[in-house]
Amino acid sequence: MNKKRIWIGIAIIAILGVSFYSFTRDQKNFEVAKNLDIYHTLFRELNMFYVDEVNPNDLIKTSIDEMLSSLDPYTNYISEDQIEDFRFMTTGEYAGIGALIRKQGNKIVIAEPYEGFPAQKFGMKAGDIILEVAGKKTSEMNTEDVSSLLKGPANKIVTIKLQRPGAKKPYTVDVVREKISINAVPYYGMLDDNTAYIRLSSFTANCSKEVQEAFLELKKNDPKSLVLDLRGNPGGLLMESVKIVNFFVPKGEEIVSTRGKVKQWDKVYKATANPIDTTIKIAVLTNRGSASASEIVAGAIQDLDRGVIVGTRTYGKGLVQTTRDLSYNTKLKVTTAKYYIPSGRCIQALDYSHRNEDGSVGVIPDSMVTEFTTKKGRKVYDGGGVTPDIKIEHEMLSSLGIAMITKFLVFNFATKYSNENESIPQPEEFVVNDDIYTQFSEFIKENNFDYESQSQDEFDALVKSAKREKYFGLAEAEFDALKAKLEPNLDKDLKLFKEEISELLEDEIVSRYYYQKGAIRAAIHNDKGVLKAIEELKSATTYAGYFEPGIVISKINN
Repeated sequence: MNKKRIWIGIAIIAILGVSFYSFTRDQKNFEVAKNLDIYHTLFRELNMFYVDEVNPNDLIKTSIDEMLSSLDPYTNYISEDQIEDFRFMTTGEYAGIGALIRKQGNKIVIAEPYEGFPAQKFGMKAGDIILEVAGKKTSEMNTEDVSSLLKGPANKIVTIKLQRPGAKKPYTVDVVREKISINAVPYYGMLDDNTAYIRLSSFTANCSKEVQEAFLELKKNDPKSLVLDLRGNPGGLLMESVKIVNFFVPKGEEIVSTRGKVKQWDKVYKATANPIDTTIKIAVLTNRGSASASEIVAGAIQDLDRGVIVGTRTYGKGLVQTTRDLSYNTKLKVTTAKYYIPSGRCIQALDYSHRNEDGSVGVIPDSMVTEFTTKKGRKVYDGGGVTPDIKIEHEMLSSLGIAMITKFLVFNFATKYSNENESIPQPEEFVVNDDIYTQFSEFIKENNFDYESQSQDEFDALVKSAKREKYFGLAEAEFDALKAKLEPNLDKDLKLFKEEISELLEDEIVSRYYYQKGAIRAAIHNDKGVLKAIEELKSATTYAGYFEPGIVISKINN
């Protein structure tokens, strides 16, 4: 009798469970239908009766964007006119002239022609102003409009009218569009007799093949160490990161796993191919701009104790996006899962609504951080981003440097310099000497350059507070002395920040003659991250010491 009652009870619970599930599912469906109906009627009334004419496309786009922004920063609606840009982000390919453009005041300017592509081959230079594209004036256009005109079918001509600064008359070129494929590996080479270097700028389709080809070429020099530079790499395709880690770890090793609400997104990604090299010493360079797939590579290398991470903490994006097709050739890029690196930690920032000014991870309370261990027993932590084994202080530009960049003075001087000088020495040999620096100093004064410093702004705020609280009179002399020291003085600051400004000039000028690859070559010789990596990789004992069991990879926010 008791058994009969038990079975009856189980049956009742089961029936109630099914009924409850059905009720909640039906209730949810009703809520969706109800709110969609409310939205439809609201939009209809707004469109009919709002005092000014409204653009339905803009209203809908705004409402969609605001809805998705309430979820996370990476779930986005991709409209039909954004499809080509989205395709370029994932494949690195498009058909056009091969140049980066930007708005400078009310002008559209060539910021960088890509080496080996139509813009460069047809004589266009950085700094050239685009006046017309296909007969259409660009004076009232934004960069997106001009970009759309420059892109089009491969092997078709587009006529472009440009003005070169310093030239009396505009010039016109008939540029034949090509299929543009941007290299994910803009540069690789030997740093010294024992150290190979690969710069990976994005995780687009087949970037792992580029890394493989670069590494195999470098292996001909019999390097003992490899520096893999992922600084500023925003990420991309997850599978490409898995393949790159696979080059350096044994077949069968787990590299990353994903888990989501829908079970089909729960996957474990392992090394499926035979590796290229499992013994070479590795240093991965990271900074706050290293995100997503970059963090999978850096995190897996760290968790598997396969190499050291050098630099600053990474961005902290541990979310996986999947693209879903919508009607009218639009798409939804939606977060479907979180990814977990081999130690089991997720590097997603716990609170991505409160980040640093550059978008990187903010301060995480210790109470919200969980401890994990690497393959050899080192302690690592979650909470956002990959913390490097070897930290390098994040260097900020001075207010003077920032102002010179934002007001295009460094860019415009490089344009003037390259138009007046046919050639410069090789990237590794070129230096901004006193003569060039003097020319630049005179150039910015001729352009009536002025700027404000953040220190001065904060000082002014302090003075206001001191006066309001009636402390100012007690230390007026000290305030006056401090003001004199903090007040921007162009001649003084040009001397004080000469090294920083010279580096900015060197990068911009070299890129005019040797393009992106040349700029990387020029910067490497005094790159603090590269130099630190070489130093740590030189000694086998020092390098091995980073993988001792019990080592703690700091959870201090940096």
